[in-house]
Amino acid sequence: MNAGRLGGLLGISLPVVQGPFGGGLSSVALAAAVSEGGGLGSYGAHLLAPDEITDLVAELKARTARPFAVNLWVPQEDETRSWPEPAELAPHIRRLRPYHDALGLPPLAAGDLAPVPDFDAQVDALLAAGPPVVSFVMGPPPARVVAEARRLGIRVLGTATTVDEAVALERAGVDAVVASGADAGGHRGAFLRPVRESLVGTFSLVPQVADAVGVPVVAAGGIADGRGMAAALALGADAVQIGTAFLATRESGASPAHKRALGSPEARTTVLTRLFSGRTARGIANRFVRDMAAYEDAVPPYPVQSALMQSIRREAGERGRADLGSLWAGQAAPLTTADLAARDYLTRLLEDFHRARRRA
Repeated sequence: MNAGRLGGLLGISLPVVQGPFGGGLSSVALAAAVSEGGGLGSYGAHLLAPDEITDLVAELKARTARPFAVNLWVPQEDETRSWPEPAELAPHIRRLRPYHDALGLPPLAAGDLAPVPDFDAQVDALLAAGPPVVSFVMGPPPARVVAEARRLGIRVLGTATTVDEAVALERAGVDAVVASGADAGGHRGAFLRPVRESLVGTFSLVPQVADAVGVPVVAAGGIADGRGMAAALALGADAVQIGTAFLATRESGASPAHKRALGSPEARTTVLTRLFSGRTARGIANRFVRDMAAYEDAVPPYPVQSALMQSIRREAGERGRADLGSLWAGQAAPLTTADLAARDYLTRLLEDFHRARRRA
């Protein structure tokens, strides 16, 4: 199969990018398997310290000689404020106490919370480690990052949720734009306007972005099988980025309960919520989301809410409590297939794609 412009740019043989997952959902095994299969494997590193990023890139290079990407989040203005004082955190901690109790966790204290790693230190470590591709969400990468990546021969991908964001990313110098529709799972990367004004469906967004920019376009959101892939390419995308379907594969870091939920009837209902991280993200509606719905606007912004929820998310995954964990999923989650190896999923995806093209 011809990977087109993106293949020529990145050195991949299939027009398939694995979506990067943060919060422990990525794995080296998954990224390496996708890259070895001809696509672009990815790893979400936004919670990793600089030395962990150095080790991660070294491990990925040891597992595959093919191109792969490492993803970081660009900080937004409201996320760089000073860390709240204990008194400010107290009501948010009290609100979560019943869930700590339900999971057998000790009471949370303000001193237990830690800020996320410094972005500038992360990106410096990432560029020094020299992955083939770096990708960014939540905004354009800084000019110095693009310049240094270009000097080092590292390709840069940026993520847009609107046409205006895609244009801004191209002006910032990225090599390709990921057009991420509102149907995509996980965190929304809107950065020019509020999320509520940036909810464009994938199959409306892709042709508009393809018309607006000259760099390759990667369609993301609501694509889990060959039919979606064929539709995205027909609308002008050079490749597709698939997240939820790869999250369901054996190699992903998602918990067994999360993987089971992806293909279940419950996955037909996904919601946009701030409750798990303080940033808007799409996931399967569960008990926690419904119980806490009244506090959507009250929880603190990322990264504070993310730190508050870290132990609950982790323990819920380890205990198989799908009712309390963050079940990130796109709107095509019911199309996913459980218990497939990533390479087997890639094979099935391409077979399905060719069938869809023959039917067209």
